Amino acid sequence: MNVLKKISLALFLAVVATVAHAAVSFTAQAPRQVVEGNKFNITFVLQNAEGQGFTAPELSWARKLYGPAMSTSYSSTWINGKSSSSSSVEYNMIYKAEKPGKYTVGPASITVNGTRMTTRPITIEVISGGKAAADERREEQERRSQVQFDDPLTQDASKGVGAKDLFVRIEMSKPRVYEQQAVVCTIKLYTRYQISQFMVTKQPSFDGFLIEEINQQPSLNNDEVLNGQHYKVAVLNRCILYPQQSGKLTITSGTYDINVVQYENYRTPFGTLSQPVERKMQVESNQSTVNITPLPEPRPATFTGAVGKFSVKTALNNSDLKTFKASVYSYIIEGTGNIKYIKAPSVSFPKEFDVYDPKNNVKTSPSSGDVSGTVNIDYTFIPQYAGDFSIPASVFTYFNPETGKYEDVNIPATDLKVAKGAGSPSNHYRMQNMDIRNIKTGDFNLSKSQSFMVGGAAYWLWYILPLMALAGLMVYYRKQLKMRADVGLMRTKRANKVAQRRLKRARSFVKAGDRSAFYAELLTAMWGYLSDKLGIPVSELNKENIAANLESYGVDEQLRGTTLAMLDKCEFAQYAPELAGDDMAKVMDEAAAIIGDLENVKPSKKQKS
Repeated sequence: MNVLKKISLALFLAVVATVAHAAVSFTAQAPRQVVEGNKFNITFVLQNAEGQGFTAPELSWARKLYGPAMSTSYSSTWINGKSSSSSSVEYNMIYKAEKPGKYTVGPASITVNGTRMTTRPITIEVISGGKAAADERREEQERRSQVQFDDPLTQDASKGVGAKDLFVRIEMSKPRVYEQQAVVCTIKLYTRYQISQFMVTKQPSFDGFLIEEINQQPSLNNDEVLNGQHYKVAVLNRCILYPQQSGKLTITSGTYDINVVQYENYRTPFGTLSQPVERKMQVESNQSTVNITPLPEPRPATFTGAVGKFSVKTALNNSDLKTFKASVYSYIIEGTGNIKYIKAPSVSFPKEFDVYDPKNNVKTSPSSGDVSGTVNIDYTFIPQYAGDFSIPASVFTYFNPETGKYEDVNIPATDLKVAKGAGSPSNHYRMQNMDIRNIKTGDFNLSKSQSFMVGGAAYWLWYILPLMALAGLMVYYRKQLKMRADVGLMRTKRANKVAQRRLKRARSFVKAGDRSAFYAELLTAMWGYLSDKLGIPVSELNKENIAANLESYGVDEQLRGTTLAMLDKCEFAQYAPELAGDDMAKVMDEAAAIIGDLENVKPSKKQKS
């Protein structure tokens, strides 16, 4: 029984809190007095709810001219760190007062969440006017002169289609935003005519923006009042824009080919007959501008471009860490804003870890005014030594447009305990630490002596030997010139020589069937060869440098891709050989062919200079 009481109390408090923030109401609004023969509006407003089955009251003393026309609105506020929102649905009715007197408008009704709600009765007084008949005739003429979507008699083909009868309009949700802050762009078609065909001939351009499309199925199923006129409206396109620069950015006009349906009206003894005809038109939308405010300066060093509202947490996929075993450290960012364009933060791993480039996994969904979701940034690392380590605490900084300030999320330190595992340091780690050797210390057994060379045989040899060496070099040079005339032969000899020398040891592991040692030796050979070939120190070798230098050397795109793919294959197989199923002999031949092809490449003029 106590449990039931607690549940009932919790439900009651939840309902009270909901009502306090967004009270549901259904009310009627109308003028107190109306002149006989004049038009007037009655508006029924449903606040903070969605309803079904709206029923308007019957008025015996007035004639209904239009309605119900439904429109919706939504608003939100942010005060002292707390947000609140409200919505309303309006049902607008237009009547014409026909009888003087004092009348009561009965209640309208609507169903909300299974409950039937009604409005309170209201009183309207209709005052007699001597000009009522004349006003009625004048208003009828005005109504006939204006195009009505549901009235073919007003859509006569003898009249042109006016600029106020059919147009495309670009609307921006906000006139001013910060850089990278979302702004919603909506392109709408407004018409008083039926449309038989619609085609986009020129899309508006969004220069200076990144675009997030929102799926939209255009249809003329919305009613909207603009500048006091009623239109049928279709939403052609809706997208979320992220400005990439400050200043005044303009959305340029689009162009559309539209077939409009008009009517040829004929008077007959039996009434007026209407025959539909089509008119082809080209419509150009308006331009729309947004003022982009630059992000405040100075920008924090920890700011990586995130604009919106975010939370951050970290996670390890494996708490049982061992040396030479791959693990993943995940950086998880959740929130709303330009989440798809956030750069991966820099994480300081211990120098005893072999760390690979981060990989992003983004899951987002566009909402009404922004994009929400989660981005997982995974850092793969392999501990090379056992012991206690730590990934230090850090700060993730984002800019919050609601407050206009940079806000920090503190990331606590992550303690790591690494146990001894089977294996050996990865080749990637060894290559990073092989460029500088330790300084040799100890006794070198040096001796100090004095002697005179002038006049001795050694003295004259210093003159004769260089002359003999010069003559020998000239003979050798002439011989080399003759051999180098055959360029194909020289390239083939050099390619075979380099391939055999660098791959000889790796070939021995193929015969022994040692897959781990084979890929380690093959990767060392590839890294070492590229270091010598391109003149890059081993400590500075990475795939970006290799790709750039191969391109400047004159290597075509296909061979560059094959070379980098071989490095990826060897790296993956080196620390996970059990997952590499390729035949080692075939991989060996592919590596030898790549080295041979690289040797056959003629250096570009830029590389020679």
